[in-house]
Amino acid sequence: MAPIIDFDKEPEKLYYPIGEVAQMFSVNTSLIRFWEKEFEVLKPKKNKKGNRLFTPADVENIRLIFSLVKERGFTLDGAKKIIESKQGKLERELEIKTTLTHLRGFLVELKSQL
Repeated sequence: MAPIIDFDKEPEKLYYPIGEVAQMFSVNTSLIRFWEKEFEVLKPKKNKKGNRLFTPADVENIRLIFSLVKERGFTLDGAKKIIESKQGKLERELEIKTTLTHLRGFLVELKSQL
């Protein structure tokens, strides 16, 4: 099962270092750097040292890429085409999936308390 990112648990940061982003998705930082080169929607800021700093919007785009490539099995080219043509629809689907996953977790916890 894919990791669930819940930004409600802690205050949302302005920037996330690449290590934190990689940890959110249980992937290596090298994969995040690779996706940065492959997908135009990823444009992290870089500080003076050259460290990548991802905005919450970047993290959402990574979540979308992760969903397409790792969960749904799309190729990189296929994911690029879908992101370019249907980004708004995909973001909504991902939001619905996340909400349903949270709801399921809540219901399972509620059931265990009965």
